[in-house]
Amino acid sequence: MTLVPTVRRVLGGGPFAEIGEPALAVVDERSRTVAVGGDLGHLQWMGSGTADSRWTGHRIGVYEQDGLRCRHLVRSRYPVGALAFHPVLPLLAVGTGCYDGGYSFEGELLLIHLDSGDVVSALPFRREVLDVEWRSETALRLVLAPFDDWENPQAHEQGHAVVVARSDWGAVGRGAICGEELAAPAEPVVRPDHGPEARRILTELAASADRQWSVRRRVWAVEGTEDGRVLAALDGVLAESWLPSGDLQWAVEDEAGGRQLVPASDGSSVWTNAERRSRLKGRRWETDAPRVARIAVDTGQVLETLSPGVLTVLVAGGQRAVLRQLGGRRKHPERLMMIDLDGGPENGPEVGHFDLFNHPFAVRRASRPYVLVGTDPDMPHRGKWVTALGADGTLRWLFAHSWVPEEHHFGGPAVELAQSLVYAGAVHHGQGLQPGGAYVVRRSLNGSVRWQHRTDHPATALDTDGDTVYVAYNSGALTALDADDGSVRWHTELEVEGAPTAALSLAVTPQGHLLIGTVDGRILELPPRP
Repeated sequence: MTLVPTVRRVLGGGPFAEIGEPALAVVDERSRTVAVGGDLGHLQWMGSGTADSRWTGHRIGVYEQDGLRCRHLVRSRYPVGALAFHPVLPLLAVGTGCYDGGYSFEGELLLIHLDSGDVVSALPFRREVLDVEWRSETALRLVLAPFDDWENPQAHEQGHAVVVARSDWGAVGRGAICGEELAAPAEPVVRPDHGPEARRILTELAASADRQWSVRRRVWAVEGTEDGRVLAALDGVLAESWLPSGDLQWAVEDEAGGRQLVPASDGSSVWTNAERRSRLKGRRWETDAPRVARIAVDTGQVLETLSPGVLTVLVAGGQRAVLRQLGGRRKHPERLMMIDLDGGPENGPEVGHFDLFNHPFAVRRASRPYVLVGTDPDMPHRGKWVTALGADGTLRWLFAHSWVPEEHHFGGPAVELAQSLVYAGAVHHGQGLQPGGAYVVRRSLNGSVRWQHRTDHPATALDTDGDTVYVAYNSGALTALDADDGSVRWHTELEVEGAPTAALSLAVTPQGHLLIGTVDGRILELPPRP
């Protein structure tokens, strides 16, 4: 196995980047540290939901006040609702949890050991913890949400306050707090929004270190240019450009932000599209007009904006870029069309219903547009085939997406490589993604499997330089596979200055460098060879 490359440069970085959108922040002057709870968001949009399985974006970051270095970063299964530093011990109590949307209030009490980074989940069962407060060195006050709202319509406004005592909280083990200690009558509680105060605290802490703080999250797409610039699409930004010097050249803002970048056929501009979700306005759900724009790479000027009238995903290949409509009525005979962006036929072939789990198939370095199409019009997620859009606007059916007849496979990122396709996906299972249920496979255009690589986590992005296939996973892993046989050349867990992160997008630049867009809004550049 060859040496693993290290991060050469970080673009878009800043203080507290690791925690995303802050939910609350607590400063401890005794230890000169600050704890921040935040959320990086889900790894899905309306054009792709395949990367969100086994993912949680909730984070607890512990930072040094002097220099704002991230000392510890902890993943939480649930949103962070409360933080409290122990008055003496190097220990942080964290209350997490949320309503599951239909019945229960689930969460955890986490104890983070600040000397070692070890984390203990101290409750004997899942229960949302609304508040934590140290009353003394030995006494911890908890406010717990009710178990459920089955027969209690006031459950969302109530809590159960208890005080749990331990002579040494540093010795408390997993599940060590007994259920009997958590019994208490329900009483009214207020669930305040700590977000604005957290933003104020982080802004002031950054300013005290002569730095600026702002939220950057989820870099959905990255591309490198021939002259060494870096293009990106991310939350709140339709597209942006970074110069080889590392300076931000331009940025086009958007309320939701861009989700894809596709070079236009003129070679000097790029297509991008913005996320648009339905929002409740009054008593009606409304969706803002879709935005698909072409932006000049040199200046950031928006050259044209399309209004397709429906939500779409960009599909690129060769010198063509087309739009595929999203959603639609699954069993309705209405045609869902491919619409050419760069000239040619106004309408393309019927490709059927699209859903964000079954049909994502963004193919990098494609010689022609590829799409996944179901063979059953009434159930278009079944029997999917990999198809290619020909120059005459007709579809060529290449091979079944799943090479195992009894398995149903979800879509994922892909790349074309020497008359073959390398793509990632996952096997459907009634109990969710199973160990070894995610994969990367290389298949010839006649459907034969050249190799496959099985993993436990779904891939978020992949690309190739011709010799190596680079695959990013939502676990934070980055793996380099031999393009010929699929063997592992190297494997690493992504980190920035010692704190873990995960890649959401990935691209090999014309210079051979590896660009990685992270879930926390940063862009990493790795050298071409370790």
